[in-house]
Amino acid sequence: MRAVVIVRKLYSSSRQANKANPSFVWNRSNVTKFNSSRPEPNVTSKKLESDKSEHAEKKHTGGFFGWLRARFIAGLVIATPIVVPILLIVWIVSIIDERIKPILRSAIPQNVRNLDLGFFTVDNLIGYTPGIGVLFAVIALTLLGALAANLLGRTLIRTSERVVEAVPILRTLYTPLRQLVEIFSDKESSSFKEVVLVEYPKEGTWAVGFLTSRAREEIAVKLEDSFVGVFVPTTPNPTSGFLIYVPEDKIRHLNMSVEDGAKLIVSAGVVVPKATDQSGLGSDNVALPEK
Repeated sequence: MRAVVIVRKLYSSSRQANKANPSFVWNRSNVTKFNSSRPEPNVTSKKLESDKSEHAEKKHTGGFFGWLRARFIAGLVIATPIVVPILLIVWIVSIIDERIKPILRSAIPQNVRNLDLGFFTVDNLIGYTPGIGVLFAVIALTLLGALAANLLGRTLIRTSERVVEAVPILRTLYTPLRQLVEIFSDKESSSFKEVVLVEYPKEGTWAVGFLTSRAREEIAVKLEDSFVGVFVPTTPNPTSGFLIYVPEDKIRHLNMSVEDGAKLIVSAGVVVPKATDQSGLGSDNVALPEK
């Protein structure tokens, strides 16, 4: 059968050659060239088999390591949200313990620290109990807050503040921070009335500010019209900023509290309170002292 196929191909090739070149004659050398140009079936099959075996080997190797990597990444994703906070808490607790335990040991008399509790002493309890420094720090802060609520505590706090303010470097840091805390934490304070939007520093650009008071005395005389004072703080440090006087009809009132406005400024706009009621925007019903 194979010989018949070869003969047919030779016949077809000879006809095409005769058409292209009538002087072309088939001989033994031409037949040899035709047979040598055909690929050997054994070589082709061996090559296919080797390619299949290499592909199977690569697939097997990549599949195992791919499975191992996928399982490792899955375990890492599951463990990270659990392990990282635990390690962070342990690290913070250990740092606080390292600072508080020496102070606690020095504050407790030697005979009390050597008191035998059965299997261990008080000193061993302080030294080998994790988190005991944090516990005593919480107790101390609670007692300090309770002390500050009475007259004696306020007197002691005022005395300590005078000592701090007497030191130039500490005064520079402490006084602005204390004023900032008092302004934003005291809800009954009249320092800032409301959070507003003003066109600053140019028209079409709006800045968040705090409404302070109406223009009074010499400022009101010079401006003549109804102007209000707006404190425009800088971000992310709201202890500095600009006091500007704006026409009352040029400001836009926001419904957020002063505390939420402070969070908005300190976070550089990342922490934005949710809008609850938009009906008050642009209203002029803010309670400001008269001229």
